Amino acid sequence: MNWRDYISTDPMICHGKACITGTRVMVTVILDCLADGLSAQEIVAHYPSVSEEAVQASLLYAAELAKERILPLGV
Repeated sequence: MNWRDYISTDPMICHGKACITGTRVMVTVILDCLADGLSAQEIVAHYPSVSEEAVQASLLYAAELAKERILPLGV
């Protein structure tokens, strides 16, 4: 799966933040839902314009971002 098929940015939509293509649902919203324990099916039920594939693409997008930057975790 290519996450670029499901995620886009547009400066005129949500201030240019990454969104599910064709919606105003930001990727951060999807990731927050997953972090809160919601399943892909539950997210789709709350956001009918989002597909399960788009939820998976959001995870892939986040994984790609994690490869680009290292955050100090502190000890």
